[in-house]
Amino acid sequence: MKKSVFIGIILGLMVILAKPVAAQDHGFGLGLVLGEPTGLSAKLWTSRINAFDFGLGVAVGGDRISRDNYYYNGESRLHFHMDYLWHSFSAINSSERFPLYYGIGGRYNSGGGYDGSLGVRGVFGIAWLPRATPIDVFLELVPVFQLTPSTGFGIDAGLGIRYFFQ
Repeated sequence: MKKSVFIGIILGLMVILAKPVAAQDHGFGLGLVLGEPTGLSAKLWTSRINAFDFGLGVAVGGDRISRDNYYYNGESRLHFHMDYLWHSFSAINSSERFPLYYGIGGRYNSGGGYDGSLGVRGVFGIAWLPRATPIDVFLELVPVFQLTPSTGFGIDAGLGIRYFFQ
């Protein structure tokens, strides 16, 4: 079963990568992210350098934000976030496109001892926009200041891929 899923993912990526479409820095993209959270990732470009980023997924480990010196482990949480991003396409000089991006947003967690948890996110990442493909691949690190039910700092992180629709 695992081998069939892996082969299916590889074949799907090959089909997507083989399309003669320009890399996307506009429009709407939808894909997957692994990390915190693991689930769906979406991006909606609003200009040549700005975009909204959305994530909906689950986290199966404990949150890294301590409450009363106790870390909640072993319980899954529903995670939703939305960020506003700025991209710098000239930060890395390369024949490929690797924009650095940064932004600010919010996070909501439910479950795992953090029901109704709200936090403010600061987003820092790098994307790869391969030429002649409608995908982006991204890696981001996200410091979080949790506001409720108690305050604290934590880190979200993710590695993902999105397909951009024409």
